[in-house]
Amino acid sequence: MSEENENDEVQTFEGLGICDQLVVACDKLGWKNPSKIQLEAIPHALEGKDLIGLAQTGSGKTGAFALPILQALLDSPQAFFACVMSPTRELAIQIAEQFEALGSEIGVKCAVLVGGIDMQQQAINLAKRPHIIVCTPGRLMDHLTNTKGFSLRTLKYLVLDEADRLLNEEFEKSLDEILSVIPRERRTYLFSATMTKKVRKLQRACLRNPVKIEAASKYSTVDTLKQQYRFVPAKYKDCYLVYILTEMTGCTSMVFTRTADSTRFLAVTLRKLGIRAIPISGQMSQPKRLGALNMFKAGECNTLICTDVASRGLDIPSVDMVINYDIPTNSKDYIHRVGRTARAGRSGVAISLVNQYELEWYLQIEKLIGKKLPEYPAQEEEVLLLNERVTEAKKLANNEIKEKGGGKKRRAGGDDGEEDIGKYISFKNGKSAKKSKRK
Repeated sequence: MSEENENDEVQTFEGLGICDQLVVACDKLGWKNPSKIQLEAIPHALEGKDLIGLAQTGSGKTGAFALPILQALLDSPQAFFACVMSPTRELAIQIAEQFEALGSEIGVKCAVLVGGIDMQQQAINLAKRPHIIVCTPGRLMDHLTNTKGFSLRTLKYLVLDEADRLLNEEFEKSLDEILSVIPRERRTYLFSATMTKKVRKLQRACLRNPVKIEAASKYSTVDTLKQQYRFVPAKYKDCYLVYILTEMTGCTSMVFTRTADSTRFLAVTLRKLGIRAIPISGQMSQPKRLGALNMFKAGECNTLICTDVASRGLDIPSVDMVINYDIPTNSKDYIHRVGRTARAGRSGVAISLVNQYELEWYLQIEKLIGKKLPEYPAQEEEVLLLNERVTEAKKLANNEIKEKGGGKKRRAGGDDGEEDIGKYISFKNGKSAKKSKRK
């Protein structure tokens, strides 16, 4: 009996050794019980160990590193206490929001350093001596080089989130420079969805006797995710997309395409058919990207058409369905895309539309996840009843984008909702509105 009670105690944040103020903050966020990665990581972190954590997306890993850092900050408050690096601007902003929400009871100050936002404003925020910096590597290096009086000489904690992506060529040089100028005497947490050769090399270079935590098998999807595919002729793929979105009316959906142009074209086409769609891609400016995300989170548009810029790290609550309109050429990207739904114990659906040119990529995905997926049920005759309307909508979309200069003058043109995005952009000190506070 006592053993059961002991186990029950460990299933709470309090039982893990988290202090009362942070437990209250967790409760306000709706975090009742620690996730698997939090259960395994937090006790080691509180003991002062370096961590390397492998966890599938949506597992609550931000809490796994934020809570121990905030608890340590309470014990010895100081400016520039921790630095968290992420590969994307949106993820950095989201991590900062979670730090501020968790630190709301203890007055934590954060600064976000990412590209696409005025450096001068960021320098002003740094002059206020925040406790936590959340950044992308390139912009952090810009400030370390150019912002007078700013350094990380007193840094106590370094977090590398989505480390497998931080080790891409675009970040490698900045990352090496940053590691050479921060204190060696520090705690380092490295979190990654996959354990690549580069991640192993980084682990050896910047962690000391780390505890390795693996909260998932190497390439897995969560059990609450229903995955299906549909083999479709390339010329009818748009009909199938519209059919599925119409069948699932009322659901929030993310539709993944391969290119930024596709996101724009599909969004305009779907809006011509009465489907509330909005695009997001790396070609859009940072305010427009955040505005599109905020519209989606607020429920103003329930279909987000996106490139892989939105497949990693973003915690968009209550996504009911992911549709792979284009099959990813790198099968690992499939894991990250479908991880946008069925998060934190909720259920979700992922449907892949596979045309005759994408079959090989799709088979690689099945091999990676180690299972054959069932086929999405649909009567082709019923689907093709949409063909005339879809063809007409595509023509109208094409004409509209051409009239607006093919998107060259405007990052995302036409009736794709960009005109509406501005009012949903909530920048304050370079941060987006706090629409979502979930693990």
